[in-house]
Amino acid sequence: MAKEWKKQKQSAAQKAKAEADAVKVIARNKKARHDYFIEDTYEAGLSLMGTEVKALRMGRASIGEAWVELDRGEAWLQGAMIPEYLSGSWTNHSPRRKRKLLLHKRQIEKLAMDVQAKGYTVVPLELYFVRGRVKVQIALARGKQDWDKRQALREAQDKRESLRAMREYERTGNWD
Repeated sequence: MAKEWKKQKQSAAQKAKAEADAVKVIARNKKARHDYFIEDTYEAGLSLMGTEVKALRMGRASIGEAWVELDRGEAWLQGAMIPEYLSGSWTNHSPRRKRKLLLHKRQIEKLAMDVQAKGYTVVPLELYFVRGRVKVQIALARGKQDWDKRQALREAQDKRESLRAMREYERTGNWD
């Protein structure tokens, strides 16, 4: 009986750890994958004020117009919209202030070299919580031309049509 209780306790602890490790997405930049070829992704911490974290816990943020700026060995998230915390006082934050990204020095240097040499840019993809900490997934990306976007849309449409045809064939056994 004691062994059963111990197993239940362990499984409850494992469930709690899994819930704590789960990623809670706050905001996504859907346009980024449409407008850019994503080459490499990084997870960066974000230096925030207390009222910003509270506003993010309410699920209020937008990174659709945001970009990453690399300046003198530091990375900054610019243009991200985190609205003011409604219950905040005079300590509230500015909604569109630039926020420091927490990356390793080598990662920042590599990103800076790629952006400078190859004509790439760095864009934010997602803003999320992991174990109570706010993280940003950023990507080294190369811009798409209009024909690239049309081709990607055409490929997605062709894939949907083929899946639909396969499903219809499995259902009826007929290709028509």
